[in-house]
Amino acid sequence: MVKLKGMVTDFLPPQAEDLYEETSKQLAAQIQRQAILSPLAPQPILTSWVRQGSGGRPIVLLHGFDSSVLEFRRLLPLLAQQQTTWAVDLLGFGFTERRPNLPYSPAAILSHLRAFWEQMIAEPMILIGTSMGGATAIDFALAYPDAVQRLVLIDSVGYVSGVPPIARYLFWPLDYGAVSILRSQRVRARVSAQSYQDPQLASRDAALCGLLPTLMPNWYGSNITFIKSGGYRYLGDRIPHITQPTLVLWGDTDRILDPQFAHRFEKDLAQGTLVWIKDCGHVPHLEKPQLTARAIQQFLAPEP
Repeated sequence: MVKLKGMVTDFLPPQAEDLYEETSKQLAAQIQRQAILSPLAPQPILTSWVRQGSGGRPIVLLHGFDSSVLEFRRLLPLLAQQQTTWAVDLLGFGFTERRPNLPYSPAAILSHLRAFWEQMIAEPMILIGTSMGGATAIDFALAYPDAVQRLVLIDSVGYVSGVPPIARYLFWPLDYGAVSILRSQRVRARVSAQSYQDPQLASRDAALCGLLPTLMPNWYGSNITFIKSGGYRYLGDRIPHITQPTLVLWGDTDRILDPQFAHRFEKDLAQGTLVWIKDCGHVPHLEKPQLTARAIQQFLAPEP
């Protein structure tokens, strides 16, 4: 097994040195942190991000629940071949600083993401969200339409809250025990296997990419606070108000989010285009990255 010895940035858990797939190793070595000032606290929040490529309208990638920028280890380099591409860890997730007593909720995520955009990007962007990150992208596009030129939703939350079913157990003294289930290697292996159509892709490297954010300081507290916030249950009725051209990409064998939600997006979006990724589960950007990148690039290509 080839390890990342000497290449892991100092804020990542040391277990990141055990990543062995080339795309994982390379992206982990490129993760940076920026102190972002926001209305959430007087002190800046150390926010983790990756940027590759140059030119064109900036693309910004938003990960799913309890995930990180490592989720884009296969898709980001493909998109960056044509234009500037960012991935950012949302407030309360990934390798972004989880300071105690911050209000980890969709409203706080929106405020933090706005601050990141103002301080790091500051021009209209292509916003791409996967799973729960799709709900964040929708929320941002509705709140700040001038900041989002186009929207891409990949197997996206929008009609459900995006928080796991353990939410009903999050009361003292069961809350920490319930959330600890999310750190279980057995549970994560099962969720990973459900996310792909091809079970061989649920590798040890994939499991480690998912596990690393759970090893960050205050992971328990931020997760409990976010789950108790109720997540994105309020978005469903607002989706028809999205004004940006929107590409909906969906794995046709998704076992995490019912593919029927893809049809609802297609029906509700005024400028929506639905593209199915065939023979693919919940994570087309990981399972079929070339097809996913091609669909996005075709969507972004100027009309002749």
